[in-house]
Amino acid sequence: MTEPQGTGAASHENGGTKRRKRTPEEIVSRLQARIVKAQEMGRYNKVKALQFLLTRSQSARILAVERVTENDGRDTPGVDGQT
Repeated sequence: MTEPQGTGAASHENGGTKRRKRTPEEIVSRLQARIVKAQEMGRYNKVKALQFLLTRSQSARILAVERVTENDGRDTPGVDGQT
């Protein structure tokens, strides 16, 4: 049998407003701000948990890869003399 109409919240309904997808920069920036705030409040376990989230987040990885691949010095030879 089917459920009656109007029971429960549909996952696609969000009050009629559209949510903008956040960029990786916004996500990482918000996490970093939360880490600073937790540090200032002396919540060291929270700091540790947020650092764990940040270091393993997809957004942080995306930004790290962008930073390395879009670096002007990417074609400069390293210590081994190869680019």
